[in-house]
Amino acid sequence: MMFGSTQPETEDNKWRRQLDRFVKANQQELAALFWGLRLENGDSQGTIGIDLQPKPHFVYCPQAEIEKLNDRVENRLQELLGIIENNKHDTEVVMIGIGKGEVKLIQFAPEPKPQVCFEQVGKDVDGLLELLEERMIKEIVF
Repeated sequence: MMFGSTQPETEDNKWRRQLDRFVKANQQELAALFWGLRLENGDSQGTIGIDLQPKPHFVYCPQAEIEKLNDRVENRLQELLGIIENNKHDTEVVMIGIGKGEVKLIQFAPEPKPQVCFEQVGKDVDGLLELLEERMIKEIVF
């Protein structure tokens, strides 16, 4: 008797699975980056994104731009907008994965909390960006 799926992994699923593995393996550093950017940017609306093309890198996704994109895709991102707007920054991390013309919500509640992750990691935002982008390039093959 066989369990699980025996279907081959599609390219669409591959980037999503690789991104999930990357996020799980780097939760502390991602939470630290999320908190550090929040400290730098204050309460400006928007969130950080992981853009996988042409090579994995971080981008800032302003709320206004996500709203424009939502309008262009017939409100299919409305739930995503609501999650970003109602994010509890002190306990959870919300990011957007961008790949192959699609977006994927990245949301997790790290232990310890983002502020503590930032304090424990001991790197500034630039150092975290550099470290995480190097890891993404090695771990996410797009």
